[in-house]
Amino acid sequence: MTQRTLALTVCTSCNKTIPPRSEATKFPCPNCGEITIWRCKKCRKFGRNYKCPKCGFVGP
Repeated sequence: MTQRTLALTVCTSCNKTIPPRSEATKFPCPNCGEITIWRCKKCRKFGRNYKCPKCGFVGP
């Protein structure tokens, strides 16, 4: 029997797990483009900041 692991995504702003099929968004870091930024619905709605873990770019 083969075991599979499921990699859950985490919001870059609040560090909470983003469930599958939720209204989240992902995009490359606007500064370095090397990291995928994930934002949950609440963080997008309230305009919470995020910080790229690679280059330190902070965005709304």
